[in-house]
Amino acid sequence: MPGGVNSPVRAYSDVDFDPPFIESASGSKLYDIDGNEYIDYVGSWGPMILGHAHPKVIKAVNEAAKKGTSFGAPTLAENELAEKIIFAFDSIDKLRLLNSGTEAAMTAVRLARGYTKKNLIIKMTGCYHGHSDSLLIAAGSGLAENAAASSAGVPDCLAKLTCVIPYNDINALKEAFRKHNGKIAAVLLEPVAANMGVIPPVEGYLQEIRNLCNSQNAVLIFDEVITGFRIALGGAQQLYNIKADLTCLGKIIGGGLPAAALGGRADIINALAPTGPVYQAGTLSGNPLATAAANATIDILMQKDNYRKLEKTGETLQQGLLKAADQIRLPLTINRIGSLMSCFFTDKTVKNLNDVKNTNKEHFKMFFQEMLKQGIYLAPSQFEAMFISLAHSKQDIQKTIEAAKNSFKKIKE
Repeated sequence: MPGGVNSPVRAYSDVDFDPPFIESASGSKLYDIDGNEYIDYVGSWGPMILGHAHPKVIKAVNEAAKKGTSFGAPTLAENELAEKIIFAFDSIDKLRLLNSGTEAAMTAVRLARGYTKKNLIIKMTGCYHGHSDSLLIAAGSGLAENAAASSAGVPDCLAKLTCVIPYNDINALKEAFRKHNGKIAAVLLEPVAANMGVIPPVEGYLQEIRNLCNSQNAVLIFDEVITGFRIALGGAQQLYNIKADLTCLGKIIGGGLPAAALGGRADIINALAPTGPVYQAGTLSGNPLATAAANATIDILMQKDNYRKLEKTGETLQQGLLKAADQIRLPLTINRIGSLMSCFFTDKTVKNLNDVKNTNKEHFKMFFQEMLKQGIYLAPSQFEAMFISLAHSKQDIQKTIEAAKNSFKKIKE
């Protein structure tokens, strides 16, 4: 395996540390092959909002497995899951179940191009939408310029069909629409960015994007792979009262198994095969184990007060960390939306990728290492989020705050 891992961030290259190999997990805890216990704030990069190995999810998967692991044919569980997603998201009339967030974003781009018969995609610097060719793109040298490939193997001719602009920059957005008037198939973004750390949208930003897309018949695509069912039952669209034309979902809707979805307006989704000319297919889409886990997970999330509990737990952790840093005058900014948060070692507001790059990375590296030594499992990169689950107890949060106090003192030394 390249780097000894099957996904790059697992190699811990950003934090100069050797990754623990995990043997099992339960609730808020991970256990490695050396017998160490960790309070987990990675949560499989977001899906484990109920905690690990939730009894109802495990029971649902076991019962589904007894009937067969894959059919490649329609099942009632797919319809049940689709109904739950459509109930949660007002913007979704129809959807297609998929296998990963990458596949959802890739399909959304193809669908938008096929539906509008236009080719240009606008995306935001620092927003990650998986590793498909059209989306592994870096910003060009000028405002609203066509971009360049950010990975070997991505043809420049394809990269030129994507325009990259700064996140949270309304003026750059207007300039891009002015410069590429009539050529824009879609705008794709994370409504709450969570792949450069957690960056919420500035006031009016999402509405301005909605208005501009309407003005030029461009498709507005929200990548809610991380935020969907995480920051609210209906994701960022519920929280900010904005409707996207297409919504990419993943993470939580698999309940810990590989699953994703692309949903949206019926007239756009109907352009997918077999009802339309845009081709997409997947042997394992709507896999019975994944749909069983997803249905069980969403059923629990729909129960009263769960999101209120997540908000309270997140706020307690945030305030505890800020107080600990303030007591020793260590600059710390925390961005948090519900159970999604990031710690930045700076005294400035963090609202885009450039702001993140100007935070103190050495302090984050030390913070990560010291927390891991004390049994607190964080994402090994400043550009990743912390995920809080319903399984995190008051004791977990207090232990995390105490570990942070010790870590902050080490940093100050």
